[in-house]
Amino acid sequence: MRLLRNLVLLCMTGSLLTGCYVLQAANGQIRLLAQRKPIAKVIADPATPSTLKSRLEYVQAAREFASHELGLPDNKSYRSYVDLKRDYVLWNVFAAPEFSVYPRQWCFPVAGCVVYRGYFNDQSAQRYADKLRHEGLDVTVSGVPAYSTLGHFNDPVISTMMHWSNSQVAATLFHELAHQLVYVKGDSAFNEAFATVVADAGIKRWLQQQNRQEAWPAWQAYEQRGNAFSALLLETRQQLRALYNSSESIASKREHKNQILADLKSRYQSLKQQWNGYSGYDKWMDRPLGNADFVAIATYQQCVPKFETLLHKVDEDLPKFYAAVATLAKDKGTARQSFCTAEAN
Repeated sequence: MRLLRNLVLLCMTGSLLTGCYVLQAANGQIRLLAQRKPIAKVIADPATPSTLKSRLEYVQAAREFASHELGLPDNKSYRSYVDLKRDYVLWNVFAAPEFSVYPRQWCFPVAGCVVYRGYFNDQSAQRYADKLRHEGLDVTVSGVPAYSTLGHFNDPVISTMMHWSNSQVAATLFHELAHQLVYVKGDSAFNEAFATVVADAGIKRWLQQQNRQEAWPAWQAYEQRGNAFSALLLETRQQLRALYNSSESIASKREHKNQILADLKSRYQSLKQQWNGYSGYDKWMDRPLGNADFVAIATYQQCVPKFETLLHKVDEDLPKFYAAVATLAKDKGTARQSFCTAEAN
């Protein structure tokens, strides 16, 4: 509460962002933390449904595996549970100019510069998105089931994660704990790609260690679909980038942009035919699309191959991999900047 009170005073003096964005973030975080219950107590509670008990027992085992087998932080994060009774814990707002695939960034004291603004309230996110649209930006709002405070707080497992498969929940724990291990202020692509590769390596080891052969084919199919969908989006983003860098007129660019986005939806339907009826990306595709919709996929996926190569070079040895990434993270020269090949504007 002292933190919240201090933030209120900062807002009153105008020291924070317009509309006191940081205040709502602090308030949302404090409310979330206040609802935490130790997972062991939730499991022991006779009122807890058997299905939730089973899921949380799985989470407990995966959390121990993360620290003892994957070398991820052994702390109080993801050892408590919160039932939010809503679909998402927060909503991220992404924005980009009409003729650019490069996102707007926002900078904060703890996280550094990031490519989104997160809100604990859907209506607040939509209001801010509308404000950006009035500025002429392409904007999208995306619900977020899980996130990390980078170890600054003891993050809980959240009910918004419970609609996923067990494997997805475990991979998310590994991903978020990886952020606590290595995090570079202002370099979202580096941070997210590192955490993604840790999660991929971790879930493969976890399923093998648990002798869960029945889960492995489902996870592989999930990854293959995700990789194919990501490749489709990244290819479309590259087409848009080439268009925006061309000498075409504004009117021509606008027309060709619409054609590229329409073609994306058509190509998605062709891709989906290979998935035996899987429709997990339909909701994402069934809406108007713009440049902001490609921000997250570029941030999370573009640098993944570089980290995969680095992990392979150290013979899949995670401690050596972490050490190599930590060295890159500390570099103040060009090594880290050039690791993820920068695109020219």
